[in-house]
Amino acid sequence: MPTILGQNQYGKAENRVVKITRDGDTHHIKDLNVSVALSGDMDDVHYSGSNANVLPTDTTKNTVFAFAKEHGIESAEQFGIHLARHFVSSQEPIHRARIRIEEYAWERIATSEGNSKFIGADEVKHSFARKGMETRVSQITYDGESWEVISGLKDLTVMNSTNSEFWGYVKDKYTTLKEAYDRILATDVSARWRYNWTSDEQHMPNWEKSYEQARKHMLHAFAETYSLSLQQTLYQMGSRIINSRSEIDEIRFSLPNNHHFLVDLEPFGLKNDNEVYFAADRPYGLIEATVLRDGVEPKIPVDMTNL
Repeated sequence: MPTILGQNQYGKAENRVVKITRDGDTHHIKDLNVSVALSGDMDDVHYSGSNANVLPTDTTKNTVFAFAKEHGIESAEQFGIHLARHFVSSQEPIHRARIRIEEYAWERIATSEGNSKFIGADEVKHSFARKGMETRVSQITYDGESWEVISGLKDLTVMNSTNSEFWGYVKDKYTTLKEAYDRILATDVSARWRYNWTSDEQHMPNWEKSYEQARKHMLHAFAETYSLSLQQTLYQMGSRIINSRSEIDEIRFSLPNNHHFLVDLEPFGLKNDNEVYFAADRPYGLIEATVLRDGVEPKIPVDMTNL
């Protein structure tokens, strides 16, 4: 049966680069995991094994580290833009570059009277502790003419201990779940948002500020929504971001419902007044949806929140 080559790309995945910026005695850390994927005129290497158009993946790795020195790392998005532009503009066979980046955050260690602590007192200018919250992510794609920048986060665990209900749902002969009028709502947020910036580099968003603000609005919406369903909360989180940030047109969420079930304490002669819960890690409900600015077509891949 005759075959043809379909969509393809290659590159070096998960290049771990840590950049220390020394501002006198004060140090700043950018800690990234960078994956490079290149595509273009690559038929021959698949059909005949000719590497004439292939930039070695080892070279893409070296480029990541060299650019950390030459360009610095202002933000994950800006660093990805520098890399994508370089690969497409410097290598004629390469028509498209996709850069995926995870960023791991660090915070300064504070000390008091010579004892290391994580809160209070004065910060040590060169000592850090890895933050235990979310991982920031970004994907930058460039085809030589236009850009697509998708940013977001994963593994941001949040919980409301009240102000959540779940009732009025469909019931059949297999339904055993009791209606809840005061429940815990908890999830691990995975979110990706797409910027409407595509080409004008003079009007490029402030990536650091945009991320911080999107995260802030997301958390505020989660905390302030009296929730009758996780779907309702998801929509409020997405709407808050889009209504507050004009540079963002689309946001996709994947939210597992981290179930907390009231424990039956009656066999022990105890009343459980919404105090003691069993935290079940699996199976879990999984709520996924995209929230869009009105009139905008969706472009974020459905499975991208798994990246």
